[in-house]
Amino acid sequence: MNKIISAYLSKKKVLSLATSLNNIPYSANCYYVFDNTNYVLLFLSDENTRHIKEAIENKNVAGTITTDAKTIVQLQGVQFTGKFIIPDETQKEQFYSIYYKKFPFAKAKPSKIWGISLEYLKMTDNTLGFGTKHLWERT
Repeated sequence: MNKIISAYLSKKKVLSLATSLNNIPYSANCYYVFDNTNYVLLFLSDENTRHIKEAIENKNVAGTITTDAKTIVQLQGVQFTGKFIIPDETQKEQFYSIYYKKFPFAKAKPSKIWGISLEYLKMTDNTLGFGTKHLWERT
């Protein structure tokens, strides 16, 4: 993965997750951590939320991560598609370890951890010139 994309994903904290079930889209915001070894976005959420219920049924998800830019030349953002991960016991342990390292306060309200295995990503980065794009795809 491009170092610019990896650095951006590592420093941001909130993603917008889009799910779809029966051709009805839905989105939710989640605090996340980027696992830059496996290219997985990790986040906590209750299993009774609409976005988790839908992602369990339809593992194809999409989303965005963006910067609150004051001007167009500061605009940076990512659009992604991926596969929703319901972690097994080994993955859970690994995922929690990575997540709690960035957000230790999250231990105060325990919740289930989930992942999104990134499949495709497009980053717009106007800080490197208007309309600069970086593309990445899992091979």
